[in-house]
This record gives sequence, structure tokens and C-alpha cells, in this order.
Amino acid sequence: MISDSTGETLITVARAVAAQYSNVSPVEHVYPLVRSQKQLDRVLAEIEEAPGIVLFTLLEKDLVERLEAKCQEINIPSLSIIGPVMQLFQAYLGTETSRRVGAQHTLNAEYFKRIDALNYTMMHDDGQHVEGLEDADVVLVGVSRTSKTPTSIYLANRGVRTANVPLVPGIPIPPQLETLKKPLVVSLHATPERLIQIRQNRLLGIGAGPSSGDDAYTDRQAVAEEVTFSRKLSAKYDWPLLDVTRRSIEETAAAIMKLYGDRQRQKASQS
Repeated sequence: MISDSTGETLITVARAVAAQYSNVSPVEHVYPLVRSQKQLDRVLAEIEEAPGIVLFTLLEKDLVERLEAKCQEINIPSLSIIGPVMQLFQAYLGTETSRRVGAQHTLNAEYFKRIDALNYTMMHDDGQHVEGLEDADVVLVGVSRTSKTPTSIYLANRGVRTANVPLVPGIPIPPQLETLKKPLVVSLHATPERLIQIRQNRLLGIGAGPSSGDDAYTDRQAVAEEVTFSRKLSAKYDWPLLDVTRRSIEETAAAIMKLYGDRQRQKASQS
């Protein structure tokens, strides 16, 4: 994977395709920030030593031609990931590209919106600073180990100001959570079996054994009661429920983004 920028686009596409081949274990060679013939020479030497499928996102015409010629010479496949898409845009828009390397990483308003969202999310993680919940776009609630924090950070990286608040049986929810008007509140839940599995792994990860005094944390009955408590709260406040039992963080975030988008469109149509 050869890129004149960070290589994020290449990595995402390559992994999405490789995931379709369950019996294959890909070995990745990533070469970011390749912007000169000298840098490309080093990459080509390594490709010749360890050949494989070559995917690239290069905008400099001379570099592209040299890379493709070398791949053809040593008989290995190569493909520009963004080339066909750029040709489609060019044909439709009737104009040439600016060929600006790393254009998607420009320090524009969208970039600073993401940074602001990340700062907000880190400050409002795990029930911190509940007085500022009204400033969120999305508030995630759920019992322990329902992926609230990683999902919040993923959403923040998409520019969505996200807070998260833990739900703990026997402990009242913050009063601010009951009166929210602006944010979308989403309740994350999972099956007791899945929560127990994740919590046991968590305890092992921090070196806590089964006799650590945290029996209720992984007890089947106690965890089932937590899930019931969470569901009842969600029904009481009409929070949409999202089952994260078999969802990745990306899939959970996508489902939340859809709920958020639907809500924004509904608000716009009513105004």
C-alpha cells in the first residue's frame, strides 16, 4: 500500500476487501508520504524483494507511471484506489482535479469541528461534567461494558459531540439526563452472557481473579438485573434501544448516526 498522504484510505479499502477472504491472512506493507522519485525507489526495491498486490493512492503522474511500469515489469498486479473514482468525478463535473496531496486533511472548519467534538467527548466521558450534557449532539447511556466510551470517541472523530453516562442499579441517574432537549439519547444494551464474557476478560486483563470481591460484576443474576434496569429506564424516558451484542464499534456508530440523521431531518421538517 503506497500513498502520498497518510495511507488511511488505502488501509481501509484493503482491509475491507481482505476481510471477505476468511482463509487468508494478509501481510501488510504500508508506505505513507511517498512524494519523490527517491522515496519511490526505496519502495520499489522492497516490492521486488517481497512481491504482492500493489494498491496505491498517488496523484503525481510521474510517480504513478513509474510504479505501474515497474509492477508490469516484475509481473505483479497494481491498482490505483482513487483513480477510477477521480475519472468518474472528472467526467461528470467536466473539470480537472487540483491534484492536491492530502486534501482531505486540510485544516478547515470540518477538521476543527472534529477536534472540538473530541475535546468535548473526552471531558464528558463516563458521566463526568453532567452539567454540560445539553451541549452534546448525542448522549450514550448503558451499563458497564456496553462500549460507551469507544463508541463515543468514534462518533466524536466524525464530528459528533458525544457524552456517555453509566447506568448503575441503585444509583439515581443524573437529573440533567431526565430533562435533555437538544441531544439524542441512545441506550446501549447487550445480552447478560455477552456482558459477563467481556467483564471477565476485563478482570483478567487488570489482573483481578475470580475472588476479587467483584462477584456481582460477573454474576449471571446480577447482570441480568442490570440489563432489566437499563431497559426499564429506556422505556420510561423513551430512549431508543440499540443492541450491541454482536455489533462492532463501527456498526454501532453507524446505527447511531442514522438515528441522529433521522432526528435532524425530522426537526428540520417541523421547523
